[in-house]
Amino acid sequence: MDARATNDYWGRAGLDRAIVDALQAAGKDLAALTIDDLAPADQFHHGGKPATDRLARIAGLRAAFRVLDVGGGLGGPARTLAAEHGCSVTVIDLTESYVNAGRALTALVDLEDQVAHRIGNALDLPADDAPWDVVWTQNSGMNIADKPRLYAGFARVLRPGGVLALQEPMAGPGGPPIFPLMWARNASASFLRSPEEMRAIVEAAGFRLRVWDELTDETGGIGAPPPHGIQRIIMGDALEAIMEAAERNRVEGRIVSIQAVFERAS
Repeated sequence: MDARATNDYWGRAGLDRAIVDALQAAGKDLAALTIDDLAPADQFHHGGKPATDRLARIAGLRAAFRVLDVGGGLGGPARTLAAEHGCSVTVIDLTESYVNAGRALTALVDLEDQVAHRIGNALDLPADDAPWDVVWTQNSGMNIADKPRLYAGFARVLRPGGVLALQEPMAGPGGPPIFPLMWARNASASFLRSPEEMRAIVEAAGFRLRVWDELTDETGGIGAPPPHGIQRIIMGDALEAIMEAAERNRVEGRIVSIQAVFERAS
C-alpha cells in the first residue's frame, strides 16, 4: 500500500474538529455523546451501523475478545464492538487524519480504555505480545492489490481457531464498476475480485469458512456512505457522483457486498 497516495486521497486536515462542529450543529450534547450519535459519521461503510451489528452477531463476538480492526478508519465499528460487546479493540489505519479523529471521537464517548488507534499498514501488521482473537475488517481491502499477502498477514497475527470477520465489496457479474467509487476515482486505485476468487484467496491463507452472506440488496447502495450531512466533510463535492454510481453498480450487478466469517486453521 502506498501511504502517500492513501493519505492524499483520504486525508482531511482538521477532520476531528469538523466532525465535532457538525455534531454540535446537529444539536448533539458532547457531554453525553453516544456511539449511536456518532454512527452517521463514523460507520463509514456500506450498510452503516446495522451492517456492523450484523457482522458482530454472525462472528459470535464475546466480552474480553482482543480484536484487531484493520483499516478501521474513524473507529465506529471498533467503538461498537467495545461498547456493545465488551471487546478490547486496536484500530490500524494508514490515514493519519483518520487515526487522529478516531482518537478524539473515542475520547468523547469515554472508551479509551477499550479502543486504541494506531497508524499502520494492513500489509505489514505489527507483531504483538499475544496473537489476536479476532481480525475485523469492513470495506478496507478495496485499494489493496496483493490480497494473498493481506490475508496471509491476517492469519499470521491470529491465534489458532481465531476469527476473521470481514465485509467487502467484490466484483459482480454485471461488468466492471462505474466510477467514482467511495474508495477510488478510477480503476487505478480499485482492486476488486469476484466472490469466488476472494473465498479461494482467504482459504488458501489458512482459513476455514463459517459464514458467507451477500448483502447487496439487504443494506442499501454499494460503496456509498450512509446519507448524512457529515459525509460531505469527508467526500466533499464528489458525494453526489459517488452515490449515483453506487446505485448503478448495485442495480446492474457490477459490485456485490459480502459479509463472511472464517476461522484460522491450527
